[in-house]
Amino acid sequence: MLRVSRRGVLAGGALGGGLLVAWALLPRSYSDPLPAEEGETAFGAWLKIGADGVVTVAVPQLEMGQGVTTLLPQIIARELGADWRQVAVEPAPASGAYANLPLAAEWAPLRRRMVPWLDAEPDDLLLKRWAQDEAFTATADGTTLAAYEMPCREAAATARAMLAMAAAELWDVDWQECEVLNGLVTNGERQAGFGALAISAAEQDPPDTPPLRPEEIAELAGSFPMPEGAQTDYPRVDLPSKVDGTYQFAGDIRLPEMVHAAIRHGPVDRAEISSLDVPATRGIRGLRGIVKGKRWLAAAADNWWAAEQALDAMAPRFRTANPVNSQRMNEALDNAVRRGERHRVAERGNGDAGLDKPTLALRYDVMPALHAPLETASATARLRDGKLELWMAAQAPEQARQAAAKALGMALEDVILYPVAAGGSFDRRLEHDHAIEVALIARELDRPVQLTWSRWQEHLLTRPRPPVAGVLAARIDAEGRIGTFRARLAAPSSSYEFGRRLFGNLTSWAAMEDAEGRPDAMVCQGAMPPYAIPNAAVDHAPARIGLPTGRMRGKADGYTCFMVESFIDEVAQRYAQEPLAYRISMLGEDVRLAECLQRAARLAGWGGGGDRSGEGIACHRMGNPATGGRIAVVATAAIGEGGVRVTRLSAAVDIGRVVNRDLALQQVEGGLVYGLGLALGSATEYQDGLPTQARLGDLGLPTMADMPEVRVELVESESQPFDPGEIGVPAVAPAIANAIYSATGLRLRRLPLLSGGL
Repeated sequence: MLRVSRRGVLAGGALGGGLLVAWALLPRSYSDPLPAEEGETAFGAWLKIGADGVVTVAVPQLEMGQGVTTLLPQIIARELGADWRQVAVEPAPASGAYANLPLAAEWAPLRRRMVPWLDAEPDDLLLKRWAQDEAFTATADGTTLAAYEMPCREAAATARAMLAMAAAELWDVDWQECEVLNGLVTNGERQAGFGALAISAAEQDPPDTPPLRPEEIAELAGSFPMPEGAQTDYPRVDLPSKVDGTYQFAGDIRLPEMVHAAIRHGPVDRAEISSLDVPATRGIRGLRGIVKGKRWLAAAADNWWAAEQALDAMAPRFRTANPVNSQRMNEALDNAVRRGERHRVAERGNGDAGLDKPTLALRYDVMPALHAPLETASATARLRDGKLELWMAAQAPEQARQAAAKALGMALEDVILYPVAAGGSFDRRLEHDHAIEVALIARELDRPVQLTWSRWQEHLLTRPRPPVAGVLAARIDAEGRIGTFRARLAAPSSSYEFGRRLFGNLTSWAAMEDAEGRPDAMVCQGAMPPYAIPNAAVDHAPARIGLPTGRMRGKADGYTCFMVESFIDEVAQRYAQEPLAYRISMLGEDVRLAECLQRAARLAGWGGGGDRSGEGIACHRMGNPATGGRIAVVATAAIGEGGVRVTRLSAAVDIGRVVNRDLALQQVEGGLVYGLGLALGSATEYQDGLPTQARLGDLGLPTMADMPEVRVELVESESQPFDPGEIGVPAVAPAIANAIYSATGLRLRRLPLLSGGL
């Protein structure tokens, strides 16, 4: 069951008391992020136990469909010995007790301007101090398990020991002779429930070292779907309420005297309001107020539709000096990839030495891609008694609080953020413009306000995945072996833009200016091939395109894999090599990726990809070569009356140790579908600062009728867990592109694949 209490999700320490001491090289103290309600006993920052035996688990990551409100409670329940039927979830506030150290280390280059040589590691003292002091709990890059599996296990193991100590004291036995399982502490014929022991357990001295269970959590990967009649031991906590419609998202919040606000923004970027017709709103029933910002106009009414009608009536106009235009963006990318300054961001062997005259060089282009979450940006604000309360879905909640506090000139401790689940994000909710806007509107109207962006405003203000122009070149011998490889990518320094917006609270245009010309390894992530090519190099040519860009599910791998695997397929075709065998022959010692390729081929009934079979194959390694995940995808395409149609996607995935098989399969399958959307649609052009795709229906996203058959096989692995949410995305587009070539003989080197027609 999912329980959300007002006090339990409080941020900023405005309510609740007590101190939680977290020891990490140096002692640090925080306001208690998980205060106990009446009838509950808290065991540190991660869990509390009620008199009824219910174990409530704090979840500091945003639930946006990935199942984190099941994953972390599962880890605690298993280590604690709780009954899964008596586990509840409470969204946790941003707190130093939940610092996401792996993500803080990964994103350290995005915030450290003065000491770029400090490549922080998760156990770095300065990094820990920063992440804890900044309450950095961002949900991104699939770091949940890396950041929180061990803290959850240690918290649960400590609580288990204290429960056993309480029972042992009652029975006058050694606590280590007690067993804790299914919500009970037992010793021989004696047993006691968690609820009866909780209060006395909290008074016990915890062991110096948490007595972890010897086995790590691992579920058999198996195949998809599950065998008939089989059930998971840990069904999703949020599933029943999502099925019956009672699950609370950001747009579901209701407060007394609350009004609903709609908003209009100007063209991208830096537009200002030039005119509006306020008298035209006379006669609109329920209109409660109009708030004019420098670059936006909002109307509030008893219902959202009345507010939207008021904006239509006022017909605001905006002026901007240099509105974004796709033609200028494309020219900037073309100039950068051909003549721009190049920065080496990755190298192997001798790099690209001797590649002045490559055997083969091919150009690839990627359009800006929109996130298109089902739920548009929504936030609710109430300003009273000098405190600002915010209800919103935020992947970086503390940074959203800081931005709202700065906008209103308030102290950070006077801003309270209640975490609410997101109806999809795909990294869109790493941005928090709507938090600033709703705070300003609430201040002007002096009443609670819920701001909801229309789909058009969501598309207009989205920081899309950046457009990219890439040239891949190689020196190839007569047998088709690649001796030297180079990828040159022209793209804006998107990661640094994002970092300056998130950590520096800069405007989009100030962030672009600050990041201009900086070599950005993250926008080239995944461009280094997984193959054992002895000499390889990846260069970034920064391009100034005038369009604010940001992060998206699949990261840069979503387009770099398309380029690399399309290129590899073309080499195989030109040298008469069978695509599967050619890839495996170049993998060297990467046995895990070879296994994925072989399994995907078996799953799909791979026939070699020739003779107009409509078969295409692609693979990818994501993350660190030693610990990262692997995937291979076979796409099957057919030519019909409506053109080319993808009929099947078959994927074999190695994500290391699988903690929750159902969640992993759901995330991989969802990633494949998202990758399908990016391969065939999701993109937009810009004219006069406005996206040309205004509605979801304009994006060419796959509908239920378009969905291919999806087959997924998880590889049993003893490697460390890797996030299943990102890895499903990258290999889909190249697999489909290669399948289209197999079916039609046409090579497509642009994303989306059909944006240039067949």
